[in-house]
Amino acid sequence: MAQEFMDNSGAFDDWLEEDFERFQSTEQGSLIELPVLALRDAVMYPHMMVPLLVGRSTSLSAVEAAMEGGRRMIALTQRDQQVEEPGESDLYEIGTEIVIGRRLRMPDGSASIWVQGQRRVKVNRFLQHTPHLTAEATALEDHWEKSLSTEALMRAVLALFEKVVQLSHNLPEDAYVAAVNAEEPGLLADLVASIIDLDVPRRQELLEELDATRRLEHLSIELATELDVLELENRIQSQVQEGIDKGQREYFLREQIRVMQDELGEGDPFVEEVKDLREQLEGLALPEEIEKRATRELHRLEGLSSASPESGIIRTYLDWIISLPWSQQTEDSLDLEQAQRILDETHFGLPKAKERILEHMAVRQLAADKMKSPILCFVGPPGTGKTSLGRSIAKALGRSFVRVSLGGIRDEAEIRGHRRTYVGALPGRIIQTMRRAETINPVFMLDEIDKLGMDFRGDPAAALLEVLDPEQNASFSDHYLDVSYDLSQVLFITTANDIDPIPPALLDRMEVIEFPGYTEDEKISIARRFLIPRQLEQHGLEGQRIRFDTSALQEIIRSYTYEAGVRNLEREIAKVCRKLARRLAENNPFPRRITAESLDKYLGPPQIISPLAEERDEVGVATGLAWTEAGGDLMAIEVTLLPGKGMLMLTGQLGDVMQESAQTALSYVRSRAAQFGIDSEDFERLDIHVHLPEGAIPKDGPSAGITLATAMFSALLQKRVRRDVAMTGEITLRGNVLPVGGLREKILTAHRLGVKKVLLPKRNEKDLVELPPRRKLRGLELVLVSHMDEVLEHALLDPLEDGRASPAS
Repeated sequence: MAQEFMDNSGAFDDWLEEDFERFQSTEQGSLIELPVLALRDAVMYPHMMVPLLVGRSTSLSAVEAAMEGGRRMIALTQRDQQVEEPGESDLYEIGTEIVIGRRLRMPDGSASIWVQGQRRVKVNRFLQHTPHLTAEATALEDHWEKSLSTEALMRAVLALFEKVVQLSHNLPEDAYVAAVNAEEPGLLADLVASIIDLDVPRRQELLEELDATRRLEHLSIELATELDVLELENRIQSQVQEGIDKGQREYFLREQIRVMQDELGEGDPFVEEVKDLREQLEGLALPEEIEKRATRELHRLEGLSSASPESGIIRTYLDWIISLPWSQQTEDSLDLEQAQRILDETHFGLPKAKERILEHMAVRQLAADKMKSPILCFVGPPGTGKTSLGRSIAKALGRSFVRVSLGGIRDEAEIRGHRRTYVGALPGRIIQTMRRAETINPVFMLDEIDKLGMDFRGDPAAALLEVLDPEQNASFSDHYLDVSYDLSQVLFITTANDIDPIPPALLDRMEVIEFPGYTEDEKISIARRFLIPRQLEQHGLEGQRIRFDTSALQEIIRSYTYEAGVRNLEREIAKVCRKLARRLAENNPFPRRITAESLDKYLGPPQIISPLAEERDEVGVATGLAWTEAGGDLMAIEVTLLPGKGMLMLTGQLGDVMQESAQTALSYVRSRAAQFGIDSEDFERLDIHVHLPEGAIPKDGPSAGITLATAMFSALLQKRVRRDVAMTGEITLRGNVLPVGGLREKILTAHRLGVKKVLLPKRNEKDLVELPPRRKLRGLELVLVSHMDEVLEHALLDPLEDGRASPAS
């Protein structure tokens, strides 16, 4: 561009001077309406004169319009040089008003024009889009202050520019002469910017800068950078010329590359990388099999070109081999007292899980070389502390803790990885997590193991059989690594809300530790020790001496949460803290004592209403106890008699097992009809409709057997069932009551919801040891029954109480 600036014809100069004087007389800031010429890979500056080759139809139309209307145009640079037909959004807003001096039509239909920049303009809006762009623009004033600092800056730029011209082989010496004759800082900045090598965005930034002094400052930085590059090129060129024979061109090129890399402190990147990989492999204590495999892959890599796709695959494979822990391990902390203290500080209750970990540490003390790491499975409702206890166990043992969520995984390759024949193959999650652990003996938590899926891509649960088997995981095989990896020192802990979905073969490899739901007293203790202090700290209320009354915590637990854990309890406490934090931030008074009576202001009306609160002793309605993933639940069973043909109708989305329990209960009732004074013809002329409310929720299991039978007896005998009695147990055709599961959760729910008496199978007496102390279940009577007659004795009201004579009398 410098050559073009100096090369102009006298005729063009004579014509342009007249037009430029006429243009300069126009008032600065005036509006102009001119055709737009979109520039690609170029930025036009004021006062610069350059030739342009115009080939696009829209550009040719714009040039034609300019030639007919005063030879003036607006030159705007494209944002994206690849766009063939730029629109409004494809052009920068600030450009240069130009004047066309000479146009030469070419044989191929294009045109060559000589133009000179006049002044900077900013486009306000586009007035026309076809056949070419026309815009309304405002002229921009180039401003600067005449001062000693500006004069010094101009001299500094000239000095740097002189050195650049001297060292560069592409710039003519006349360029410096032209720069010396530029008397204004704006003209000097535009001249230098148009000559030196800059990318288009940087050129556009300089064009948009209206302060000439600041443009010079930017240019001084660019010139200094360019000067450093030119000096380095000349030094490299000199070093190369001294060490090579001028006739050997290939050797010249190679030597030049070598010297450039030496200047940067680099060698051949591929050779250096292979060398680095070899050094890293030699520094690792790899097992013999892995070392042989890694060495063989490294030899293959050395024989490949850096451009080969296979080289990238091998480099990635070796990176995985190097980054995995093969022998690095942390030393276990086997101080039982310290471990007990850490577990107690972080979690309340959970005696079985804590005891199992302390037993593991004790055995490690006595026979570390002989024992195998256990595979534990924590099973319990959400929010009972399963995942967080895993972190505490890692802290107590002094090991690193890593976690993988298995929920929703359906592809076996997620566990075992993909073979290297696939593009983008990676190891499975087990190996990826081991690399993140950086030791071979972390505490490895596999979360939500009961939520694994399965589809056409394989069964992830089957892939976990090898991982969670102490007899096999010493040689775990990942498809990507294709070598054995030792997982025998890993302490695996899995978590689940329900063990039923876990395949039997996988469940058999794990030691199940149940996490029961918390009692109300336990939740209050957890809230005071952990939840409230944590929420006060997170909400900036630590020093405000805020306290929650016990009655307030009880009300939150009973009326605002319905869970076996404490997750929602913490959310409700956080909601109260947010209300207090807002008042504190607004400098408004706020209470420092949270009472049960004030909860409505913070949490709104109670969300949970006890199912017993609005019920009466009714005929045909019995209360059963159910187990859910969230803990226990009360389940009302309704039976009504309708004229019909002796049919049994079951509604409420009952599963197959529960439907069979209802059939069994009805058969038992019919077998005892004569003894209870029930007319056998009733079963022929009446339909029995059994319904369990909340029909959108699936229900299944045998534990509602005695409840179904009680509701049927109540409907047929027209005797009310006690509203404060709940029951659970499976029934047989002979009326025997069989044991059921989930006893602890069911009893805790009954106590929480105000039930006075719970009827339990006699054979579940052994499970009562898992219950909290009786003092924590005060007000709840537990009655063990072995036959249906005992259930009816406790559940049905006597004829004297309900004012009716017994049908048997």
